[in-house]
Amino acid sequence: MNENEVLQVAALENDFAAFVAVDWGDREHSWALQAAGSQKRETGKFAHTPNAIEEWVAGLAARFGERPMAVALEQSRGALINALSRYPYLTIYPIAPAASAAFRNFAAPSGSKSDRQDADMLLQMLLGHRDKFRALRPDNEQTRKLKALVELRRQLVDQKTAATNQLTAHLKLYFPQALNWFDETSSPLMVDFLRNWTTLAQLQAAKPKTILTFLNRHNCRSAARNQKRLEEIASARPLTIDAVVIESSALMVATLLDVIENLRQGISRMEATIEQLFATHPDYAIFASFPGAGPTLAPRLLAAFGSDRSRFTSAVEVQTFSGIAPVIWQSGRSRWIHFRWACPKFLRQTFHEYANASIQFSDWARAFYDKQRSKGKGHHAAVRSLAFKWIRILFRCWQTRTSYDEVIYQ
Repeated sequence: MNENEVLQVAALENDFAAFVAVDWGDREHSWALQAAGSQKRETGKFAHTPNAIEEWVAGLAARFGERPMAVALEQSRGALINALSRYPYLTIYPIAPAASAAFRNFAAPSGSKSDRQDADMLLQMLLGHRDKFRALRPDNEQTRKLKALVELRRQLVDQKTAATNQLTAHLKLYFPQALNWFDETSSPLMVDFLRNWTTLAQLQAAKPKTILTFLNRHNCRSAARNQKRLEEIASARPLTIDAVVIESSALMVATLLDVIENLRQGISRMEATIEQLFATHPDYAIFASFPGAGPTLAPRLLAAFGSDRSRFTSAVEVQTFSGIAPVIWQSGRSRWIHFRWACPKFLRQTFHEYANASIQFSDWARAFYDKQRSKGKGHHAAVRSLAFKWIRILFRCWQTRTSYDEVIYQ
């Protein structure tokens, strides 16, 4: 977005024909409206169906002639956001739940609550404090798709981690030896091993040659380690002989193996799509140039900034919005600097994980991290300090469309 477009958006935001707030509901949404220049409040409801949403928006368009309207919503994504984003005359203002909850406590100290009250409260926030909220300006389709995919990939990874932890817990109940014979519980090797021999009894009934053939087929070619595995298998003693524990846990393990395998395949497919999208993005060279970003974090960094250069006016905005910047609380002689809790968690996680990865690939990042640790900071505090510094560099490269060069930086 160029300077003229920014000025046009700013002008539109000061020339709204109406101000609308919608309290999201699973089945229906309550709304409150106040036309520009009027003190009258109007309220109503519409069902959460495509036809009802389209009919409600059409009514607004007919009444106000498709002039710009401001719409406050207590969410930044979801079905309703997706439905309303298609109408160019609606400027959407996402309001964080923490902000609306704090305002609700102020506006209704009695604790009373209803959907209509919530819609009215959001409208009050929109009318009186619009300058505190950032209007939603969607990125282009390619960037939005990339952002959606990197977040969904992370969700699948978290699900796979949870399933792996469950698998480990059940193996510890009846077959703990299997955890010692392989390095990674969710690896294809371990999954195939447990598919063949779900219990110790099944494994010990197999011929050593069969087990050795399996190991060699999975590229486990260390003769010494394979021989040690065979010896430990032969001498292993069951943790329990309770058939109830063994049979029920073995059935659960077999189920979890299917879950882990399906998740791994899903993650691989998603990563292939992310790689293709990222490689063809106009900002690919910028984010691929950062040390330690790699195929996972580089697309996440691009998604974090987006394609709209007017979204952030300074690196400070990115640092605070992402939650990397600390919060300073001061009253009288008391002063407390603490971790920022209210922020987009995935965004903060992206910068934190990238800063941690950069330590292995950037000399100055390693030196900076070591210096923070020498001051007594813990690992995560030192990484956040490094992320704070990286954001300034990332922001500058993003704004100027310049690839990172460590020699120039140093």
